[in-house]
Amino acid sequence: MINSSPLNNRPMRRSIFSKPAFKIAVATIFTFSLTSCDALNQATEILSQTGNPTQAEINMGLKQALEFGTSASAERLSLKDGYFGNLAIKILFPEEAKKVERTLRTLGLNSLADNVILTINRAAEDAAKEAKPIFISAIKQMTIADATNILLGRDKDAATEYFKRVTSQQLHDKFKPIIQSSLSKVGATRYWSDVMNRYNQIPLVTKVNPDLQEYVTQKAMEGLFLEIAKEELKIRENVSARGTNLLQKVFGYADRNRGLGSL
Repeated sequence: MINSSPLNNRPMRRSIFSKPAFKIAVATIFTFSLTSCDALNQATEILSQTGNPTQAEINMGLKQALEFGTSASAERLSLKDGYFGNLAIKILFPEEAKKVERTLRTLGLNSLADNVILTINRAAEDAAKEAKPIFISAIKQMTIADATNILLGRDKDAATEYFKRVTSQQLHDKFKPIIQSSLSKVGATRYWSDVMNRYNQIPLVTKVNPDLQEYVTQKAMEGLFLEIAKEELKIRENVSARGTNLLQKVFGYADRNRGLGSL
């Protein structure tokens, strides 16, 4: 017998959990939760990059930056035209030999003068190949105090000045024999002798003969330090040059605390 009770004839109510609105709400909450987690993770990552670094991080970060900068400078200058093609550091006649160059060019000996300039720059490019390990050694010996003072000091070339102080003698001792060999290899010694002989044979001139090896060695070092200073300034002033999280954290801290000299 079929039960025809009015209760049985009522339409069944759908559970609230099956309604579309509820499903949308749940999906929204779930999505919001995921988004919040992502945002929290991103915020944590940002804070880890922008918070105050430890002394160890300052030490590691500065050394990383200096290794990048010195390596890039030495490698760039050791390429063909690294010196010769860079007007800021191109090696020209020594000051005391400028009158020699002018006289030779006046006499139509331009190619002789040009050959001297080209070959002494080629010798400097040869020597630049040997700079990288000297700088790496100096970086490894740098103390935490050195790193902190360089990072937070007022001078934007503090690292370059540090390298001048601790590597100049090593660079000179390493560069000079290489430059001496390179000057002979590329013909600079012969061209220089020709230039001096031609000039000193001119009647009534004061004889000159500057030490070419010492001159090129000094100019090669000056050019190298100038390039390192450019790399240092770039990473201090250009945020996009800070290619790692550590560099961003350390130099971001330096931006906020320039001139303090310590943590």
